[in-house]
Parts: sequence; C-alpha cells; structure tokens
Amino acid sequence: MRKASILRETRETRIRCELRIDGSGQSRINTRIPFFDHMLTAFARHSVIDLDLDCDGDIGIDAHHSVEDTGIVLGQAFLQALGDKSGIRRYGTGFDPRNPLTGEAFVPMDETLARCVIDFSGRPYLVWKGLQDYSFRIVSDAERHQDMSSSFRFGLAREFFQGFANEARCNLHLELLYGEEPHHVVEALFKSFARAVDFACQNDPRIAGQLPSTKGKL
Repeated sequence: MRKASILRETRETRIRCELRIDGSGQSRINTRIPFFDHMLTAFARHSVIDLDLDCDGDIGIDAHHSVEDTGIVLGQAFLQALGDKSGIRRYGTGFDPRNPLTGEAFVPMDETLARCVIDFSGRPYLVWKGLQDYSFRIVSDAERHQDMSSSFRFGLAREFFQGFANEARCNLHLELLYGEEPHHVVEALFKSFARAVDFACQNDPRIAGQLPSTKGKL
C-alpha cells in the first residue's frame, strides 16, 4: 500500500494529512476555505487517490498560509508514499484520450482549456505559463461576499502548486491555453493536475520493480 501520514504544525497552520495513492477517489477535506475544499475534493476524485486532510490556519489574517502550507504537506505526502519510485511511470500529462495530432493532453472546463505535465524527477521546478493576468482575482462568486482574508484569490493557486512541487520534488508545468472565468481556470488546472498525477504514479507493468531513470535514483 502506497500511503503516507503527515502532521505539520507551525505558528500559522496545523495540517493533518492521510494519503493513499492506490485509492478510489474518496476524500474528506476541511481547510476552512470553501473553494479550496472544492478544488482538493476534485483533485482526489480525478487522481483516484484517497485523501483525508484537515487544515486549521490563520485565515483571520489571510488564506495564504493555509493554501501554501497545504501544498507543502500534500507534496510531502506524495514524496513519502511513492518511496523510491520503483516501477512508476514517472511522467504524466493531463487527460485521456490524448490529442492525436500532438500527443499532448489537455483538460477543458467550459470556455477554458488548461494543460498540466508532471515529472516526479527528484528536482523541484514549477512552470506557470499564461496565468499572470489572473493573479488578484477572486475565483468564487460565493466568496466575493466573504471577508477578503478568507477568500480564495487566484494567485493562491500558484502558491499551492509551488509548495507541492518543492516538497514532492517534481517538475510541474501548468499552462492556460485560453479561458475567461477565474473559477473555471483554477478548476481546469486542478483537474489537469489530478490526471497528470494519476498517470505518473501508476505502476508500469513493463518495468515492475525497476527505477524509471538511468541515474539509479530519483
């Protein structure tokens, strides 16, 4: 069983995470940030992992610490659960079936099209492409009426993915091809991320027990 248990406590957040990679898409999420809960629930469902996560953070000041630290904890959980990474596919792209013309994969969300590619390479790197114009937007209509400190601003998505890439030690490339509604853009990013993670973490029967690297270590 590829699973992990993480508890991270700082002066800003307390996060408990239970992860099972070979799951069925079940989740129990409570970050005290409704839109973020929605995104993490979608991530668990579309990556077909089981995720139990509770975050108690200083959202009375800002949602930033809770979102960033959750990315850190989830990255640590994947790093722990994957172990030495023997037998995994290692590389993952967004959604199947793949585009027959390019061999790449994308996730649509209404008027939005996003792409994610991941490599559990042991080297942390985030590429955030075509997304800069959205940085300060509020992504959920329901949250527009909340106190600004607890709302999910678009730029927080980047903080989450940066935290994950750093701690999972992966190359993570996220790109917006086009889109208008910030909610749809963030949701397409999380869903493409989910599908990429799912594929990259799958065991490839052709290399059972072997490390997918010529270096001998990932």
